[in-house]
Amino acid sequence: MGKITGFMELQRIQEVALPTTERVRNYREFVLALKDDEAANQGARCMDCGIPFCQTGCPVNNVIPDWNDLVYRRDWRAALDVLHSTNNFPEFTGRVCPAPCEAACTLNINNDAVGIKSIEHFIIDKGWEEGWVLPQPPAKKTGRRVAVIGSGPAGLACAQQLARAGHAVVVFEKADRIGGLLRYGIPDFKMEKHLIDRRMAQMSVEGVEFRPNVHVGVDMPAASVLAEYDAVVVSGGAEAPRDLPVPGRELAGVHFAMEFLPQQNRVVAGDVVPAQLTATGRHVVVIGGGDTGSDCVGTSNRQGAKSVTQFELLPQPPERENKEMVWPYWPVKLRTSSSHEEGCQRDWAVATKRFEGRQGKVEKLVAVRVEWQKGADGQTRMVEMPGSEFELAADLVLLAMGFVSPVQGGLLAQLGVACDARSNVRANTDDYRTSVDGVFAAGDMRRGQSLVVWAIREGRQCARAVDLFLMGSSLLPR
Repeated sequence: MGKITGFMELQRIQEVALPTTERVRNYREFVLALKDDEAANQGARCMDCGIPFCQTGCPVNNVIPDWNDLVYRRDWRAALDVLHSTNNFPEFTGRVCPAPCEAACTLNINNDAVGIKSIEHFIIDKGWEEGWVLPQPPAKKTGRRVAVIGSGPAGLACAQQLARAGHAVVVFEKADRIGGLLRYGIPDFKMEKHLIDRRMAQMSVEGVEFRPNVHVGVDMPAASVLAEYDAVVVSGGAEAPRDLPVPGRELAGVHFAMEFLPQQNRVVAGDVVPAQLTATGRHVVVIGGGDTGSDCVGTSNRQGAKSVTQFELLPQPPERENKEMVWPYWPVKLRTSSSHEEGCQRDWAVATKRFEGRQGKVEKLVAVRVEWQKGADGQTRMVEMPGSEFELAADLVLLAMGFVSPVQGGLLAQLGVACDARSNVRANTDDYRTSVDGVFAAGDMRRGQSLVVWAIREGRQCARAVDLFLMGSSLLPR
């Protein structure tokens, strides 16, 4: 433990964000990493708990007290080594993870949690600045070949671990660039894409081969991959979006969020997107109150929307959680994202009834207010409130209600892997094996829609399972 009284003497330091009027003019990141002194003081607040709940709150089990102490002592390089021991890509999680570790921080019981995410952000940015993040090629090759299908965080983490174990790894990606939702789902103002390119360069030296523009199951039969490789990992994510089957859904101007967000990411990358779907000058309604909906809000504001409204079906959560009831678990409470701060009308307990328009184009949305009532059987049901129907101008509606499962057919059908009751690929977290010998599954394709930090965890654990399958033993960590 560094400064024994640090948690009593020092206050939480928030990362500085550029003013909203400045940041909405572009798509660059606007959250600035801590300075050296700020990071050291923030690390000094860590109490080095006997039971570090922050580690159990973190899906990759980051050794948080250790690198907090090292940051306090300004041993930045050792802190980087500890951070990398559990997390392949802390520059991703340090930017976009919601930080369940901070919710579990012991100091969070009656004070502000240690700024764990901001320290992680600081450590990895310092590491890249100082040139400490280097390729780790294997000492020898095993002669075994592994195909990783899908290049999101689960696939990338799995590929890097397997390459470091000496296997020849090929990553297949159906899109034109590597990164999955990191590349085309998360806006650049939350995570700039040169961060992915930088890791790709490192992984290439380590022995990973990247093949974008290859849609296995469409461009290439799955059978040929099974025949060519000693093991196959499917990590293609959960890409089937939840739809809203109401009257008027077919009108032009009603789109899934993932029809909207990737186009802007492509434009930022320098591509020309013909007939790009934009919010410019439009009344935008975002249906869905999660991170994807928030990303739609931030992108719409940058494109110059006339107005932005976001609906959530559930009731408005409390501004503060009852910590005595929920700590150290992730609390349900009102969360205001940076995109909301930039301008958005938010409304809760609203159900969309229909879309209306003229000449095939949406012009307005008709909605009703709802209450969630518990019945005699103990089940909570949504009940529409009589007389609460209202209309709202809407010439662009973005459906951001989450994802229900991996896309069925194609790859999964050709592989013949069994799926669970939720249509995810069936595999457990002990060995990540599917019902087909030599085929493994990790990330959202296995567990369903989740966080980037869970994807990295599953990718790492799956890599160890594959290494065990191929070699009979493994030195890779879980």
